[in-house]
Amino acid sequence: MKKSEGSGIERKLHDPKKDHLSPVYPLDLSKTRSIDALVRAMGDTAFTGRQLGEAADILEAMARDQDCFVVMTLAGAMTVAKQGLIITDLIEHGIVNAIVSTGALMAHGLVEATGCEHFRYDPRMNDLELYEAGYNRVYDTLEPETNLNHVEEVFGKVLDKWDAGEMACSYKLNRAIGEHLHRTTKARGILKSAYDKEVPVYVPAFTDSELGLDFALHNIDRRMKKKPEIPFNPFFDLEHFAETLLKQNRLGIFTIGGGVPRNWAQQFGPFVELRHRRGGEDIPLKRYHYGLRICPEPVFWGGLSGSPYSEAISWGKFVPPHQGGRFAEVFVDATVGLPIIVAAVLERLRK
Repeated sequence: MKKSEGSGIERKLHDPKKDHLSPVYPLDLSKTRSIDALVRAMGDTAFTGRQLGEAADILEAMARDQDCFVVMTLAGAMTVAKQGLIITDLIEHGIVNAIVSTGALMAHGLVEATGCEHFRYDPRMNDLELYEAGYNRVYDTLEPETNLNHVEEVFGKVLDKWDAGEMACSYKLNRAIGEHLHRTTKARGILKSAYDKEVPVYVPAFTDSELGLDFALHNIDRRMKKKPEIPFNPFFDLEHFAETLLKQNRLGIFTIGGGVPRNWAQQFGPFVELRHRRGGEDIPLKRYHYGLRICPEPVFWGGLSGSPYSEAISWGKFVPPHQGGRFAEVFVDATVGLPIIVAAVLERLRK
């Protein structure tokens, strides 16, 4: 019989086992005795649960690969949301080897590392009342303005010792803050641990932060006192980051959110390609072998935060899967996904 347009076919039903398909399994809580066991079991389910399991596998692979240098990129209010010590754990366990972050995240982390506190937002106060009281709201959490005054004092002590003849950039300033914390506080924190473990911390959009404003205020004060200002060159960060990654055998990236930190770190591949193709430099064309991203933003908003790793392959930023690239993307709030994934992987590494 002649088939009409759009008609179905007589299907030949396959055996999924002969096609080597992987089965999924019920999540049996009676058999889960640890966070790692739970995450492994979730990896055999579906949807975001499976994504969590796959993410833990990728982070474990990066951590166990002795030739892999892992860059962590951070956006969003992760330190205000009290996730700073998890990032500190990743540094102290040697899983993360470099950090690219927003300046706000580092500033709020400095609040925490120097003994100040963040507070729950009380909805009985509206935003005008919060403004008048000096309480800066970040969704459901408050950053008192007095905390930021304290940050300026701490940063000011670092800048007072800075040689105005030395060009500043974000990774140098963050290293100096970390060294100051190493000498003056026993509390754990991102910049202190980064200093101790020689992990560079880059803030590409440095002026878009409390630390950037404090740096500007410090230079204004120097200008008024007829003192030489501290020069700042963000391209020192870019070149130092590129030279650091060019020395590595394999690269991994662990991204929270997106924004400038993600793009700045990912553009390493195109940057070295352009240096080779346009500049004629004899340098390797490196890309990221591993990628793990935690961000709930969907693709259809059109921003980088929601773009998948597959898109970045077209830009020369990532090694495609058929050439050995391994990636995982989890569409969940990072305050939920990050603690679970990292706790599971730390359990695995301890074993």
